[in-house]
Amino acid sequence: MANRNIQQARMLGANSPVPVKRGTDSPALEQQSPANKDVSAPPQQQSPTAEHTDSGAEGEGEGPSQMTLDIASFRKPGEKTFTQRARLFVGCLPLDIPEEEFTDMFSKYGNVSEVFINRERGFAFIRLETRTLAEIAKAELDGTVLNNRPIKIRFATHGAALTVRNLLPVVTNELLEQAFSQFGPVERALVVTDDRGRPTGRGIVEFTNKIAARKALEHCTEGALLLTTTPCPAIVEPMEHYDEEEGLFEKMLPKTPKYHKEREQPPHFAQPGTFEFEYSSRWKALDEMEKQQREQVDRNIKEAKEKLEAELESAKHEHQLMLMRQDLMRRQEELRRLEELRNQELQRRQQIEMRHEEERRRREEEMMRHREQDDSRRQQDGFKPNYHENMAIVRPLQGPVLTKVK
Repeated sequence: MANRNIQQARMLGANSPVPVKRGTDSPALEQQSPANKDVSAPPQQQSPTAEHTDSGAEGEGEGPSQMTLDIASFRKPGEKTFTQRARLFVGCLPLDIPEEEFTDMFSKYGNVSEVFINRERGFAFIRLETRTLAEIAKAELDGTVLNNRPIKIRFATHGAALTVRNLLPVVTNELLEQAFSQFGPVERALVVTDDRGRPTGRGIVEFTNKIAARKALEHCTEGALLLTTTPCPAIVEPMEHYDEEEGLFEKMLPKTPKYHKEREQPPHFAQPGTFEFEYSSRWKALDEMEKQQREQVDRNIKEAKEKLEAELESAKHEHQLMLMRQDLMRRQEELRRLEELRNQELQRRQQIEMRHEEERRRREEEMMRHREQDDSRRQQDGFKPNYHENMAIVRPLQGPVLTKVK
């Protein structure tokens, strides 16, 4: 991707994109269709080189059509900016290079940040906006001569990157980032896949700082981070960095006596029956033995994993049955407790009803007793006047009473 954008980056001005002449050596730009050449763009500040080209083209009357490129076009949708992946190491710098001059070298590739220069040892670090712009800057500026010294540019080692193993096939980039965001801000979370897009069970997590990476490593080493329902913990380790792009050049290798001794003969095949062939065969036999032992170890690990998965499934069913039994016992205990509460409530209500009934009877008996007392008192009080009145009425009717004298 960087190779396709190298020549495009040359069209970027000091602060903004600038028009570029068609005579550039980038095939991608030479094969632009007329429709693409006529794409309108906001007015941009042109560099002196571009202005000179324009004036020359106008003088000849056959100036080619020009176009401008925006730095934002080098940013992927949703890509985070100013990450560790866009950080460059610049070596073999002049010891007296000003920071402003060093920054101006990279300013045409967009905004820069984290400029650090070690003048005592002649190296520096600088961070660009995106990985793509950093790749373009590296490809263009690597080997640039400053004060008769070619500078060396490579990507800085990511000190806050971790590798994650033992990932299940259902784990995605988003889930991986969600799981590790609890330790700190994550720049990038990636599940490694094979050439067919199938997950390999490995992943990469890159944090913004070393503190978050160290925290994640400690917690995952001491504990068991589960990303899914299956109790399969993620294995977290520090990431090992390899340079798989440039490798080791001849000019970078120290010319020691051992170097000269090993380079006495050019690359060749060992002839059968010679000293070289004998020990070469022994080396190959040792390598074959190592390969067989690794394959045996891989088979043993695979069998152990399959056995563990089978035991896990069996234990999962037993665990589910145990949970179901516990839930059933809990429900039965809950029903028994509810039944006891219901019986207690019924007994309480019966006792309340019995108390109410006794109270009612007591009140009725008391009312009857009061009524009887009132009736008896009323009868006693009403008998005396009636008796005298009756006698007064009866006596006149009877007339005088004659008493017979013997």
